[in-house]
Amino acid sequence: MQEINQNLAEETGLNITHICLPPDSSEAEIIDEILKINEDTRVHGLALQISENLFSNKVLNALKPEKDVDGVTDINLGKLVRGDAHECFVSPVAKAVIELLEKSGVNLDGKKILVVGAHGSLEAALQCLFQRKGSMTMSSQWKTPQLQRKLHEADIVVLGSRKPEEIPLTWIQPGTTVLNCSHDFLSGKVACGSARIHFGGLIEEDDVSLLAAALRIQNMVSSGRRWLREQQHRRWRLHCLKLQPLSPVPSDIEISRGQTPKAVDVLAKEIGLLADEIEIYGKSKAKVRLSVLERLKNQADGKYVLVAGITPTPLGEGKSTVTIGLVQALTAHLNVNSFACLRQPSQGPTFGVKGGAAGGGYAQVIPMEEFNLHLTGDIHAITAANNLLAAAIDTRILHENTQTDKALYNRLVPLVNSVREFSDIQLARLKKLGINKTDPSTLTEEEVSKFARLDINPSTITWQRVLDTNDRFLRKITIGQGNTEKGYSRQAQFDIAVASEIMAVLALTDSLADMKARLGRMVVASDKSGQPVTADDLGVTGALTVLMKDAIKPNLMQTLEGTPVFVHAGPFANIAHGNSSVLADKIALKLVGEEGFVVTEAGFGADIGMEKFFNIKCRASGLVPNVVVLVATVRALKMHGGGPIVTAGVPLKKEYTEENIQLVADGCCNLQKQIQIAQLFGVPVVVALNVFKTDTRAEIDLVCELAKRAGAFDAVPCYHWSVGGKGSVDLARAVREAASKRSRFQFLYDVQLPVVDKIRTIAQAVYGAKDIELSPEAQAKIDRYTQQGFGNLPICMAKTHLSLSHEPDKKGVPRDFILPISDVRASIGAGFIYPLVGTMSTMPGLPTRPCFYDIDLDTGTEQVKGLF
Repeated sequence: MQEINQNLAEETGLNITHICLPPDSSEAEIIDEILKINEDTRVHGLALQISENLFSNKVLNALKPEKDVDGVTDINLGKLVRGDAHECFVSPVAKAVIELLEKSGVNLDGKKILVVGAHGSLEAALQCLFQRKGSMTMSSQWKTPQLQRKLHEADIVVLGSRKPEEIPLTWIQPGTTVLNCSHDFLSGKVACGSARIHFGGLIEEDDVSLLAAALRIQNMVSSGRRWLREQQHRRWRLHCLKLQPLSPVPSDIEISRGQTPKAVDVLAKEIGLLADEIEIYGKSKAKVRLSVLERLKNQADGKYVLVAGITPTPLGEGKSTVTIGLVQALTAHLNVNSFACLRQPSQGPTFGVKGGAAGGGYAQVIPMEEFNLHLTGDIHAITAANNLLAAAIDTRILHENTQTDKALYNRLVPLVNSVREFSDIQLARLKKLGINKTDPSTLTEEEVSKFARLDINPSTITWQRVLDTNDRFLRKITIGQGNTEKGYSRQAQFDIAVASEIMAVLALTDSLADMKARLGRMVVASDKSGQPVTADDLGVTGALTVLMKDAIKPNLMQTLEGTPVFVHAGPFANIAHGNSSVLADKIALKLVGEEGFVVTEAGFGADIGMEKFFNIKCRASGLVPNVVVLVATVRALKMHGGGPIVTAGVPLKKEYTEENIQLVADGCCNLQKQIQIAQLFGVPVVVALNVFKTDTRAEIDLVCELAKRAGAFDAVPCYHWSVGGKGSVDLARAVREAASKRSRFQFLYDVQLPVVDKIRTIAQAVYGAKDIELSPEAQAKIDRYTQQGFGNLPICMAKTHLSLSHEPDKKGVPRDFILPISDVRASIGAGFIYPLVGTMSTMPGLPTRPCFYDIDLDTGTEQVKGLF
């Protein structure tokens, strides 16, 4: 039988693998093997060839029905009995019996059929198929009383197992059609002494065997085709979660806790992910493996939507909330495949002033406490990798300062079991140095010195330690004060973890190999001759990649209405490029299909997050956006129109809670400017007015009218915060219409321009500055990076998010200002140069009353309280 199966499979183009278990395998061991095969996406059909005594219900029903090509599971048999044969697999042996009879010219309608000695699924399938043909079917075992009479009355006899010797052939009436299917297909054994009855109507077991084998292969082909169809794009059969909005709207955490999320493996299956493409973390989070990109590489991408905003108040204007509301509207209310792609929030702001970033009201990612806290540990992995590299830098300087060339070399390339060998990364360094040797004993003294000494200039070190906590007292520290550091000390600092270049690398990479290469290219300092020193030079690239190997996989969660969300990477937009990962966007664009939408968010105002999204992220990804959704609020527009200062934690003045048409009209200058910035890139703009309960109809109508006059494709008020996706259906329709228009996307500048020209272009075209002013230090850094060959990288401006200018208190649209560039740094691994505008801190501080005063844990229920 194996040879027959193999030959048929080869003719058909199938691969067959025989898994041979030990003869004494237990039921549990067989089931365990079946379950493994169930989850193997490369296997589309599974046939059991085991001894009859092991065919328990447990074993048979362990098979996935969609891989059960012998039709033995209860689900396949049940569908057959119910009349849904086109939806299930039918026993190949039973089908072979019917086909052979019909091809022999036997009319089955009205015939009396006796099935003798068949058991289980074969017996049930034969009875069902004969009855469908209009036959009167009886089943009997060999030891059944009155078997002689039944055999005598039957028109057709089907032998399901070998005939006992004590049953004489004369019991079968001459002229009766007899089919012998006593070949045990599942065990692969032929029944010994099977009857060779020479009636005119005999069809022997070999005939049944061959046809059944062919029909089994046909079932395999059907299973493969069905699987292939499922891989093609289709509209998701997504079970959306119902909302029951309350008024007044409860707190974010109460709303989040009031909704029970779907199991994440159920969500993954609904959106087309395979079981082996996810790694589940708890009940509501999963990581998605990058292998999905290879599987869906021929799938057309969906529409790509960016959510940006006007210059915000310190309270934020709800871009995350709009993003979530929009995808809830698209998928739960318009039945369109859509995915939200968000950044993972830093725990610094979560415990500081701003709070979490899961959205708010009835437009949230759930569970919000898991979203806002550790998630799956990506930021912790970044912190560990970053600080390992920082430790490697100072340790290398210490050892080079205290050891001779020979001693240093002997420790870098030690003798292990009487053998001295270079590691792979050391061989790469030798190649970089132009030393084409692989035997450590053959290096000259000069080559040993060149290899062993990095000669890092401590004053040029740009790599800082990081921590995911707002701690102002780590902004300037002294390291190396212990006696064991032998007097080597220097001034250093901590940055917030999300400002690490490794976070930017994670956000911009497109594969594991690309991430490893980017990590290796990261420049941490210059040597004493002015050449860059990289993570590769320090020999730490492999270790960094190991620490980041899980972090590279996007995190799958869901909205309050059960629609999918990727949460991945979280660089700040003021001190980094402020966008979620390229990988999350690319996977989501494949999963939604050509007619679907991926909605991603850029941090802070369009002048910062959106500009970097276009000029940095889109260059790295090669993706072209279709629409920009620009988020505005009446509150922020009043601030830009001359309203009182807005301070976090301080109640709003009456100008913000009462109607004031003039303030709104005056403040729309900022909205108009941000629309113009988006138009520089050739992408249509839809303005989403995030409506608060204190906004009046006159204020809302005015904003929408002025936005359209400024060139917006449309402007729509949104109410998702209070009612969920239903409140953003108009926005979703506007976005769909805008996305149907042709995008004329273009970059703002050519990366081949000199660094100073690229900075000036952003300052003048985006911020509205008259010109830029470089500090001597900034100019020196630009000269150094250009000389080192990094002058053709895009620019990532580190600037306040509270104004278009460098001065946070300048609202509206400041004009004729000179933009000061105080310093310039390089993230070579991530792939950009970042100028610091004015005095930008890369480590936030805590306010007088941080959010942590309100955060607590109910020790009885283990529920988190006070997050928002």
